[in-house]
Amino acid sequence: MHHDDWDELGSRQKKKRRSKRPSHRNKEAELDDEFQRDEETKFLKGLTDKNRQFDWMKEDRYNRMFRDIESNLQGALGTGSYDWVDRRVFDQVFDRLTLMALYKLMKSGIIDTLDFPVARGKEAHVFHGTSLDGQTVAVKIFHTSNAVFKNLIQYIEGDPRFTGLRRKHRDLVEVWVRKEFRNLNRLSRWGLNVPKALGVHKNVLVMEYIGTPEAPSPKLREVSVDDANFVVEDLLKFLAVSWQRARLVHGDFSPYNILWHEGRACVIDVGQGVVDSHPKAQEFLVRDVTRLVEWANKNGVELTLAEAMFDVLNMDVSELEQMPLEED
Repeated sequence: MHHDDWDELGSRQKKKRRSKRPSHRNKEAELDDEFQRDEETKFLKGLTDKNRQFDWMKEDRYNRMFRDIESNLQGALGTGSYDWVDRRVFDQVFDRLTLMALYKLMKSGIIDTLDFPVARGKEAHVFHGTSLDGQTVAVKIFHTSNAVFKNLIQYIEGDPRFTGLRRKHRDLVEVWVRKEFRNLNRLSRWGLNVPKALGVHKNVLVMEYIGTPEAPSPKLREVSVDDANFVVEDLLKFLAVSWQRARLVHGDFSPYNILWHEGRACVIDVGQGVVDSHPKAQEFLVRDVTRLVEWANKNGVELTLAEAMFDVLNMDVSELEQMPLEED
């Protein structure tokens, strides 16, 4: 976001403050507004007084930005249904640049509200949210304050889509987020069961929400399936189509990164996916197939690595419509 955006924001806010309130507003409504403003002020003061990390909020342009979107972040700020939703989440996730990215996505309508966290990991928190048109979305906010992505450089280097890579941590994070967005699009074009990518900006990825209004769908490792053979065949086809048609390798194909949703496996966390020209693509493919074979064997399906590799490399997927595949 450019500095001009902040100037525009400031002018809009000033115009808004000069507008007259409707004459029909009663005293009770005015008191409610005053109470809300006081609560916002206390929250901001609590952040800036106790943690120098948030001193930037004292700057007028950022203070206005936060007040503009604060009501849309209520769940993330502590009114959600999870006991770990508190200021610690805010401290860990919502730094200045993350709030700026959320502001941009909210102004574009891709996000309207952030309701409550549904998953957390070393690399990111995922929140249940809504878009401006009322669609339920998953908002994945990648952390910018730790060094975990430096350990994942092997999945980025060698990918022709991301050349001239700088090794600053924030640059790595933003590349990783764009990479996941593009991998989701690439897999979706071949009809594979992954969340639909909806938007991306800086370290924030917005995608289709997989779950119920109350909770995300469980991971494959957390459920007992009735027909393990069906799941194995479905996932073998996923790997075959991904390799043969999408020319992509997942890179971390484990039951931790597969959701069980409406009777089918839905593959998530594709940020580490590499194209087939990547120097480690074949190594990652063998590892992905090995993990699927291990899950199959644990669930009573007799399958060897050799059999599974043969299926992935030779499965007939000619029935698929071969949509034009742009160079990602």
